[in-house]
Amino acid sequence: MNNYIEAAKIIKKSSHITAFTGAGISVESGVPPFRGKEGLWNKYDPAILDINRFYADPEKIWGYIKEIFYDYFASAKPNIAHEFLADLENKDLIKAVITQNIDDLHQEAGSENVLEFHGNSKKLICIKCGQKYPVNESTFDNLPPKCDKCQGVLKPDFVFFGEAIPNGTRELSYQEAESADLFLIIGTTGEVYPASMIPIYAKDNGAKIIEINTKKSNYTDQITDIFLEDKASIAVKKLMKTLPFDKK
Repeated sequence: MNNYIEAAKIIKKSSHITAFTGAGISVESGVPPFRGKEGLWNKYDPAILDINRFYADPEKIWGYIKEIFYDYFASAKPNIAHEFLADLENKDLIKAVITQNIDDLHQEAGSENVLEFHGNSKKLICIKCGQKYPVNESTFDNLPPKCDKCQGVLKPDFVFFGEAIPNGTRELSYQEAESADLFLIIGTTGEVYPASMIPIYAKDNGAKIIEINTKKSNYTDQITDIFLEDKASIAVKKLMKTLPFDKK
């Protein structure tokens, strides 16, 4: 528990904590990862999310999209790790959550300042006029779904291969990394560029790094100050036992 006690002390003393999350925080909610032994890319060809393939044949690609992102993710609910971050934000300890996930679970748990680096699967955007729509029960009645305004094809409002990270989200994420005195990495191995560079930027700007992962990542020996080698749910339960929430 020594690492947890030290982590709790750092959290307590920090004035600007930013959380940085990846697939590992949502696995325990039933969201399968994309990479690794049990990853979706072992079952599906990642090229189906190439933006040019989507433009060329949206009806075919939407069939895969529905199966992967809506059939698989449909029953996912926030877990204790999502709720822990929302609680820390509510107590004004965490200032923002930067997430690589597109599952909306941070918002469902109650986090408000969420920077979705790769977008959100619960929203659709028209590729013609840019109008956005929430996903609802009738979204998949006809594929591909169409825009009510211009009849353009809708795509999930997340970043496909070949698309750029939205400028606003990227800039805000780097601002958070520059401002943070503590960067809390949860469930990401640092393999996906350019998101992988954000914690490194935080470290370069003086932030302490606490990492929660089930095994060592690209960050562990490079920038991490305290490594908590556990599942996210187990780690936050241990932190909750050692972290006093009053700010005396």
